[in-house]
Amino acid sequence: MQPTSVPQISSNPTAARAGLVQANSLLLLSDNATQPGGPRPLLQGLTERELDLLMAKGRRRVLYRGATLFSQDTPNDGIYLIETGRMRVFYTAPSGREITLAYWYPGNFVGGPEVFGTGLHSWSGIATSNSSVLHLPGKALRQLVTQIPTLAIGVIEGLSFKGRCYSALAQMLGTRSITERLAHLLLHLADLYGVPEENDTVIAATFTHADLAHMVGATRQWVTISLKRLSEQKIIHTRRSQIVILRPDVLAQMRGGEHSA
Repeated sequence: MQPTSVPQISSNPTAARAGLVQANSLLLLSDNATQPGGPRPLLQGLTERELDLLMAKGRRRVLYRGATLFSQDTPNDGIYLIETGRMRVFYTAPSGREITLAYWYPGNFVGGPEVFGTGLHSWSGIATSNSSVLHLPGKALRQLVTQIPTLAIGVIEGLSFKGRCYSALAQMLGTRSITERLAHLLLHLADLYGVPEENDTVIAATFTHADLAHMVGATRQWVTISLKRLSEQKIIHTRRSQIVILRPDVLAQMRGGEHSA
């Protein structure tokens, strides 16, 4: 369970930026998130003086779980560095259907691709746990990258990584069936959150059927029916809000003939 209190922000500058030095992401339908070499923390390699300069330009925001950080089709103004918590980035179609693009953790930034504050947001971002972010307005960020080459490289590498991930996501959405994507997602969640239990693997994280639907581009009803069918086939087992993987080999075949790890 995520905490319900607002995260406390330390007044110590070193402690306040501690969450920015190690990046992690959860691109649920892309293998890029688990490949070596990505994503790189944006502030990696900056000197103490450069970090102090960046922190002085930033504006800290604290968000409750479920709070919106930015919305699709609204004016963009820079980027947000995640200090604590987790952010979900998603796209909403005119029909109201959503597709989750990624979950981002401390050390990553969200709010691109218009990092210098021009244009509109292509996606929306919300806090999926109580979070704190450091907002770098576009004008300030443009100034900083001209002064700090290491930061400029970090921004470029971050955008490159996101581009690869979203490209892989688009390819998967366009070439794999929903059933294959669901099988891939369940195996990926088992890799990330799996806890061994006798001969099975428990996904020790809570995702609602609506969450899973947003990740694979399906309806909640379709996910509910599919999970019930997988349970009847004894490929998985559902109990309360948890999913237990019974036959990862079958899921691997379902996602496209891959072998389970």
